[in-house]
Amino acid sequence: MSLRGAAAVVGVAERPPTRYTGEETILELLSGVAVDAVQDAGFSLSDVDGLIVHPIGGLPGFVPATVAEFLGLQPTFAEVVDLGGATGAGMVWRAAAAIQSGQCTSCLCLTGTRRRRRTSRGSAQSDSPRTPRSIHPSYDRSPQAEFDYPYGMIGANVGYAMLATRYTHEYGLTDEQRAKVAVDQRINANANPAAIFHDQPLSIDDVLASEVICEPLHMLEIVMPAAGAAALLVTSADRVADARQPPAWLLGAGEAVTHSSFAQAPNLDATGVGIAARAAMAQAGVTPGDMGLASLYDCYTIMVLLTLEEAGFCPRGEAGAFVASHDLTFAGDFPINTHGGQLSFGQAGMAGGMSHVTEAVRQIQGRAGDRQIPDLELAYAHGNGGIIAEQCGLVFGADR
Repeated sequence: MSLRGAAAVVGVAERPPTRYTGEETILELLSGVAVDAVQDAGFSLSDVDGLIVHPIGGLPGFVPATVAEFLGLQPTFAEVVDLGGATGAGMVWRAAAAIQSGQCTSCLCLTGTRRRRRTSRGSAQSDSPRTPRSIHPSYDRSPQAEFDYPYGMIGANVGYAMLATRYTHEYGLTDEQRAKVAVDQRINANANPAAIFHDQPLSIDDVLASEVICEPLHMLEIVMPAAGAAALLVTSADRVADARQPPAWLLGAGEAVTHSSFAQAPNLDATGVGIAARAAMAQAGVTPGDMGLASLYDCYTIMVLLTLEEAGFCPRGEAGAFVASHDLTFAGDFPINTHGGQLSFGQAGMAGGMSHVTEAVRQIQGRAGDRQIPDLELAYAHGNGGIIAEQCGLVFGADR
């Protein structure tokens, strides 16, 4: 069953990324953007009967109930989505499906991460349930503990560096081509006052001069952890007319989960990225060439390049040449991540992945300010969890 035109995003709110937060609790952080998103839509909390959240560190269970109680909601639909960086995108199509099936009429999708300064033990405290922790093989029976950790495969840097190395071996890719992704996105961030790297120009030489964190990836090709929050209000087609803002219609969605342990990835050349993208565009009845904006998950520069190929924006093996020959800025011929992407807007935990969705929505609504793409009709938003493990693709349109 198609979700095309069943629901639209009408409210958006975002807490700009920051390096650290103060004493504000995660519930306060989430409730702040929740209220702002509802008000942005011109609705009231009493109109909200759906709620989607993600796992929250410190809340081992009853997460939707705890958040709903804090907000004073009594939803008829509630869900937890746990897809890593694909969580935000995954929330939106689930909200639309719940609306289409009659479970609710207006659904809040909430993401956020609080981040405190380093403790005396030397680690930053975060609300993310996936915060790295000590690993002991006698307690961890996952495939990662058996096939990844003993060989030094700990953390995402290693996995994405391996992807970059493998791609370069197979197809050829220069450091300059990867760096251009970060540089063009920094130009976008310089037009976005909410970006954590706003007013901080970047050149290809700057990227290449930054420290190599995990060969071949430089520091400025890798996201900097931050804190923040984001919320969307998704409502039914018959309630769109009540909204203060123009609708960003959900036209198609696709999802794919292929593995957890990177050692178990079935294929590094044909991943879930393409599965999700093809499903979303087929449901919407569009092609990659129809998109006026590509809002692509960018935990690392290599991820943008891989997604361009997998999602069908350019042929296999040509992503490096593609980014080198196109202007990826909001004023360019192929806009990517016009908010700055997570590399320059900021990766605020789960809200970092949601930022690709909020930007696509704002652009479709015509509310992106100085970085607005003129006459935008279609946008593709992508979420990626783990090491190319969990994927979600969404197509938004100005019309149903």
